[in-house]
Amino acid sequence: MDLRKLKTLIDLVSESNVSELEITEAEGKVRIVKSAPVAAAAPVTMVAAAPAVTVAAPVAAAAPAAAPAEPAAPAGHIVKSPMVGTFYRASSPGAKAFVEVGQSIKEGEAICIVEAMKILNEIEADKSGTVTQILVENGQAVEYGQPLFVIE
Repeated sequence: MDLRKLKTLIDLVSESNVSELEITEAEGKVRIVKSAPVAAAAPVTMVAAAPAVTVAAPVAAAAPAAAPAEPAAPAGHIVKSPMVGTFYRASSPGAKAFVEVGQSIKEGEAICIVEAMKILNEIEADKSGTVTQILVENGQAVEYGQPLFVIE
């Protein structure tokens, strides 16, 4: 099953009243379970079989306490993670970062990588502008919809 199809299924589960979805195909079996809502977002846990791989959206225990600590949203356009995975600023450990703060970028330009299930997915800018903030650290686990960059 390809990642686009998985992302679509995760989106459907998280935006609907469905709490669990299980699909079996020739390549394997996927089970998506929506946890109880935490703050405004509902974390989604995904379990895939054949080969046995488990991907779980981390649930931060301090998430409700962290919300008041961030009173104002960053000004500008926010680029969000399209999937759960590990955030990387460069294509390899020794390579130059895709973007830096203050750099001008164009829509469609690769700005980072999110690794999910051993697949490196290039994330492209969905708007042209200047990168004003990078909101996550290299190698950090990210959730679906988590803000990654601010573009003005």
